[in-house]
Amino acid sequence: MPIPRAIIPLVPIVGVCISAPAKAHPTFDLTFTSSVGTQARNATIEAAANWSAVLADNVTIKLTIGFSSLSSGVVASATAAEPLFNVSAVRAAMVADAKSSNDATGVSHIPNVSALPLYINYTSTNPNGAGSPIPYVDSTGADNTNIRMTNANAMALGLTPVAQRPGICATNCDGSIIFSNTASYDYDRADGIGSSSYDFVGLAMHEIGHTLGFISGVDFLDTNSTSPNFYPHTLFVHVTPLDLFRCTAASVAAGAALDYTAGPATKNFSLDNCDTILGTFSTGVVHGDGYQASHWQNGLGLGIMDPTIARGELLAVTTLDLTALDVMGWDLSAQVGSFTDIPEPNALLLSALGLLGLAAARVRRVAADQ
Repeated sequence: MPIPRAIIPLVPIVGVCISAPAKAHPTFDLTFTSSVGTQARNATIEAAANWSAVLADNVTIKLTIGFSSLSSGVVASATAAEPLFNVSAVRAAMVADAKSSNDATGVSHIPNVSALPLYINYTSTNPNGAGSPIPYVDSTGADNTNIRMTNANAMALGLTPVAQRPGICATNCDGSIIFSNTASYDYDRADGIGSSSYDFVGLAMHEIGHTLGFISGVDFLDTNSTSPNFYPHTLFVHVTPLDLFRCTAASVAAGAALDYTAGPATKNFSLDNCDTILGTFSTGVVHGDGYQASHWQNGLGLGIMDPTIARGELLAVTTLDLTALDVMGWDLSAQVGSFTDIPEPNALLLSALGLLGLAAARVRRVAADQ
């Protein structure tokens, strides 16, 4: 069965709320454990304020921040509360929330059906053979009729979040972030990032990005489907709003609403079911390119949600990052122009947000960061 995610007990000692002035912006209610020093606390507050400045949803997101030992090569990891909503309710919420031209394009290409046909593989119910990597179209089951998303994403869409205690949260919260207690960080971006350190503000923004909803159910399929353990498609109830914009020519030709497969084939980010390709995703740690599917494809410099980071690299949000958040349900403020291009990354893995039951953590990599 899927491996449950570990819970690390840490005691929260400090809370702070971060929001941008005027108009509607998210408020980040941050709780810090006793492991977090002043520099890390201030840098996390800065990261949250950066997101608050470019998003325009009047919601409050509760996150707990701490430091702990992580797997070799992993510098940070996020987990989040992740409720389920039926497909029809999510599409209706996206229609009601649509404000940008990208929203309109995106939602118009999500089938108005109660069960999404999925292009999937590596299941025990695969007609090509149990655990076969050959994809097929699955049209029946809870995996077709439900969407899983983070609490923050749900709130941005006007849906009701759930009370959970994910990760290191001592009380109910929307998500938590753990930073490696052995990595070297630069907490001040004003004078650049030291050549032997990682950009802490950028890392915090990356992990907050996962709690905002930059996650993929493909990670759950990829991580939990290895011989001899394969499971029915009905257990993979982890399609996310971001996955609704994940496609390939093969998934389109098969008549599927999205490409939910694990494997090395390039997976595209598209608002119009692959007529126009805006970017590409990573394809999986086990069966794909070695990086979690809840990231952009590595090595292309696509955005802050890339899977790796190098020492000395200054991270920044790109238009592609914001486009993804926009179509997932977030509203963008007029300040989006404050984030543009970023340097091409290479080297430490960033770990993605842990899906319910998912064993892997996400971070940026420096040879093996994941």
